Amino acid sequence: MSQPAVLALEDGTIFRGLSIGAPGTTVGEVVFNTAMTGYQEILTDPSYCRQIVTLTYPHIGNTGVTREDEESAGIQAAGLIIRDLPLLASNFRAEQGLSDYLIDSDTVAIADIDTRKLTRILRDGGAQSGCIMAGSAVDEMQALEQARAFAGLKGMDLAKVVTTSEPYEWTEGAWQLPATAGDAPDRSAPAYSVVALDFGVKRNILRILVDLGCKVTVMPAQSTIDEVMAQAPDGVFFSNGPGDPEPCEYAITLAREVMDRAIPLFGICLGHQILALASGARTEKMKFGHHGANHPVQNLSDQTVMVTSQNHGFTVSEQDLPDTLEVTHRSLFDGTLQGIARKDVPAYSFQGHPEASPGPHDAANLFQPFIAAMEQTKK
Repeated sequence: MSQPAVLALEDGTIFRGLSIGAPGTTVGEVVFNTAMTGYQEILTDPSYCRQIVTLTYPHIGNTGVTREDEESAGIQAAGLIIRDLPLLASNFRAEQGLSDYLIDSDTVAIADIDTRKLTRILRDGGAQSGCIMAGSAVDEMQALEQARAFAGLKGMDLAKVVTTSEPYEWTEGAWQLPATAGDAPDRSAPAYSVVALDFGVKRNILRILVDLGCKVTVMPAQSTIDEVMAQAPDGVFFSNGPGDPEPCEYAITLAREVMDRAIPLFGICLGHQILALASGARTEKMKFGHHGANHPVQNLSDQTVMVTSQNHGFTVSEQDLPDTLEVTHRSLFDGTLQGIARKDVPAYSFQGHPEASPGPHDAANLFQPFIAAMEQTKK
C-alpha cells in the first residue's frame, strides 16, 4: 500500500504526493534534470551528493534497474522527485524495479506531484533547499523547517565525502553487447599511466580512459603530490564531483604542483573548476545550474557545436580571467564558460561530461588532447 509523502521548499511551497522509496526524511538542494533517460546513472552520479533531483520527463522507471549501469557503488543523490512511476518495468537487462531499488538503497523519493510547476519555480527563482518526508506520519511544517535549516551547497566541500578511501586500479572498459564483444579495444598493454583523482568520479570516465589505452590508478581526493608522483604518471586526471570547488584547497594545491611539473592534466566538471582556481580564475554559484543531456556547447576553435551532458551548479567566471588561460568552449544556452586550456603547460578542462552516461557522445573526442599530450611528453 502506498504511503503519503510531501516535498517542502524553503520558499514555503508544499507538494503532496506518494512515496516510491524508503520511508523517512531527506534534505538537500532541489535541482531539475531534463534528461529523458538514464535515471539510474543520474541517481548514482556522485556529483548529485546532497542534491534532491527532479526529473522533468514524466514517466520514470519504465526500463527498471541493472547494477551494470551504476556510475558508482550506489545511489548518491539525496532524494528523487518524479511525476509518474510506471507499473511495469520492461528491459531484458533489468534486475529490479526502480521503487524496489530506491527502498533497498534507503533513498527517499516522491511521485505524483506536478513536476512542471516545480521546475518553473526552480527555473524562475533558482535552486533552493528542500525536504522530502515520506511515510505514514508526514508533518508538512516539520518538513518546511528542515528545508529552511539546510544551508545550501555554497562553501560545502563534498569531494572529501564521496571520494575513495584507498587507491585502486581500474581495468574495466566500456560495456558492450555480447554479440559485439569482439570489437572491443585491445586493453592488454596500456600505453599510458594515468592517476585519476577521485572527487566523485563516474565509472564511465574510467572506462573511456581504459579503452584509450590507459593504465588507470584511482586515488583519494586528498592525495599529495608525492603520492601521485610515486605512481610515475604520464598524465593526471581530475574527476567530476559535488559541491563548491573553492573549499577544496588540497585539490587546488595539487593542481598547481602537477602543472609546475608540466605533467599533462585533464579536468572534468569539478576538476575543470579546480584547474581554473589553480590558475588564478574565480568560480561562482549558478542560479539553477546545468543538469541535463541536451546542452549545446560550441568549440571556439572551429565553431562546431556539440550536444553534451551537463551536471553542475557552479561555473568558472570569465571576469578577470588570467592571461595564462584560453577559453576553448562556451555554452550556447547561457553563454557560460565551458572549456579552458592553459597556454603555458599541457593542461585542459571541460565543464560538461564528455563521458555522457547518460547522454550523447558528441564530446567524447575531448579526451584526445589529453592522450596526445601524454604521447608527446613520452617522446
